[in-house]
Amino acid sequence: MRSIWNGAISFGLVSIPIKLVNATESHSISFRQIHVTDGGRVRYRKVCELDGEEVPSAEIGKGYEEADGSIIPITEEDLARLPIATAKTIEIVSFVPADEIDPLQLDAAYYLAANGATAAKPYTLLREALKRSRRVAIAKYALRGRERLGMLRVVDDVIAMHGLLWPDEIRAPEGVAPEASVSVREAELNLADALMATLGEVEMTSLHDDYREAVEAMIAAKAGGAFEPAEAVVEPAGGQVIDLMAALENSVRAARASRGTDEGGEGGTEAEVTPIRRGAAAAAPKAVGGKKSTAGAAGRRTAPAAKKTTAKSTAKTTAKPASTASSAKSGGKKSTSAATKSAATARKSTSTATKSASTARKSTSTAAKSASAAAKKTAAAKKAAPRKRTSA
Repeated sequence: MRSIWNGAISFGLVSIPIKLVNATESHSISFRQIHVTDGGRVRYRKVCELDGEEVPSAEIGKGYEEADGSIIPITEEDLARLPIATAKTIEIVSFVPADEIDPLQLDAAYYLAANGATAAKPYTLLREALKRSRRVAIAKYALRGRERLGMLRVVDDVIAMHGLLWPDEIRAPEGVAPEASVSVREAELNLADALMATLGEVEMTSLHDDYREAVEAMIAAKAGGAFEPAEAVVEPAGGQVIDLMAALENSVRAARASRGTDEGGEGGTEAEVTPIRRGAAAAAPKAVGGKKSTAGAAGRRTAPAAKKTTAKSTAKTTAKPASTASSAKSGGKKSTSAATKSAATARKSTSTATKSASTARKSTSTAAKSASAAAKKTAAAKKAAPRKRTSA
């Protein structure tokens, strides 16, 4: 890169020969002035007011205009002989924390390159000292006919210098802040914090100039003769009152949607259907028509009912033969034997009912049939027992 100024960095008794190189460049598109009727270019001609002749650049110098309109000529030699230490030196005056520099003061940026082999050692010393101290150097230097203020800091392995405006060049923000007294609620601050957290950080290298790209595309289209201007849609600026809470909520929602996140911070489209939900759906399928499946529930309800019915039947069967046996002395043994058989039959029926109830958990229809069969067997046992006791 071409240097625009040669000099030295001075701090204490150390002097570092350096070259000043522009650290920034403008990519803005520049236009020429033309004559609208015929497209001819309009140029600025530097004409002397005394003789009316155009003056070449080599014959143009500097001059200071007095209040009465008279001009005092100033040459480059006059400026070079000024007793200023910073004419060819970047003089460091202090080292301060970087956060003490107001960003409003930042101006143009430059790279400082070591000028020659002898400059490498002190250059590296200053660079490493700035790194380790985590401070920046405040310096004064002269460039383009004026003394300036600068800030030196380390960028990668290079010392960079930012031009700074003088403190008296920063205007006070008088009359800029809102005059009315406004209070902000805690909920609004929380939403603002959520919006800031959702927007997060951005890679600075990913940002680009959309306007410049659009202008370049328009120029290319016009050069090819295929440009068709389209009117930009401009939203009318109304005076409606803004619901700040609603605007913040919508902003947070839109920011999350643009980053593909839902309310919980998960992936939006991928989080709608998950393997867990598919497993749950398979375990408990919904019946057609919106009714819930009652197979499992009915089975569970049928099993206790079958057990209760069987238990009642068993109790009745056992109780009746016992009372009959106490009243019939002669046929007591046979009645007891018949009652025992009936109880055994009832136990088998209970076992069958239990198995049927277990089967009913899987299928409601099977449970119902098994319960019905158990009930019939129990009824048959109840009828058979009294007949034997009567005959005895």
